[in-house]
Amino acid sequence: MKTVLITGITGQVGSQLADYILDNTNYNVVGMMRWQEPLDNIYHLTDRINKKDRISLFYADLNDGMSVKRMIEEVRPDYISHLAAQSYPKTSFDIPIETLQTNIIGTANLLEAVRQTPKYYPVVHVCSSSEVYGKTPTGVVLNEDTPMHGASPYSISKIGADHLGKFYGEAYGMKTFMTRMGTHTGPRRSDVFFESTVAKQIALIEAGYQEPVVYVGNLSSTRTFQDARDAVRAYFMLLEASAKGKIEPGEHFNIAGDEAYNLTEVVDLLLSFSTRLDIEVKTDVNRLRPIDADYQMFDNAKIKSVIDWKPEIPTGQMFHDLLDHWRHQIFKMGKIPLNR
Repeated sequence: MKTVLITGITGQVGSQLADYILDNTNYNVVGMMRWQEPLDNIYHLTDRINKKDRISLFYADLNDGMSVKRMIEEVRPDYISHLAAQSYPKTSFDIPIETLQTNIIGTANLLEAVRQTPKYYPVVHVCSSSEVYGKTPTGVVLNEDTPMHGASPYSISKIGADHLGKFYGEAYGMKTFMTRMGTHTGPRRSDVFFESTVAKQIALIEAGYQEPVVYVGNLSSTRTFQDARDAVRAYFMLLEASAKGKIEPGEHFNIAGDEAYNLTEVVDLLLSFSTRLDIEVKTDVNRLRPIDADYQMFDNAKIKSVIDWKPEIPTGQMFHDLLDHWRHQIFKMGKIPLNR
């Protein structure tokens, strides 16, 4: 029985990848997490974790190379999906060094641990980001050969991680591949991201915890959106394809939705699901980035040539599920999130 190591299992995408594997395969899952990391996204799995029912946790830190090396040597997973990162573009302007350290050196620590383990040849998925393309002219459709252009410390760090994955594949024959996922959302999306903080504010307003005003940053951006539950299905299919030799070491793939929305349209769609009809929208200058990727449209042809995949969850359902997630957190769980 194969074992899949997921770094960043407590995040939205990591937890949903774990769900997918447990629900659709007989593989074991090992989740890497830091000590005392919040468990909100995997609380539904803790009974299985306690019972060692095909899922367990391993405490390690990407910035502690020895702990990563020990994890690889002890677990020796067949597949590695490396999702752990400082993944918030706006936050990266405040903590650029930590972002670069975690996302570049942390990735190098993981790849080196794999390389230095004797007689060990796993498939390694390095999660990059569509943010590597940075600011692109309106109308340009992004494919995997589009030049990279860092628009934040986060995007620069992901460019570094992307290059590392390619280098280890080409130089050492390691079965690496990189994914550059477009904007993704749905349940469990962190509230530091635009559409999730809008949904969170709507839920707070409905619950009476916030005045009927939704505060936003830049609304001029146009992006494709996809549900992370669709994206993790692509991740797993790529892991399987790489194991079968269908992917050259060091390859990279765009994974993006087929529908594009201006952020104003996203706000309007989320508001259309609200029980409140009196909500205003106002700009908050503190939510603006120094530089932003205003336009992102993707070509998914390459990934579709390797695996039989396409997004399946409708955009409307994705945004409705996101709002319901925050309603559940606030109304049912009694969790009042920070105003950010």
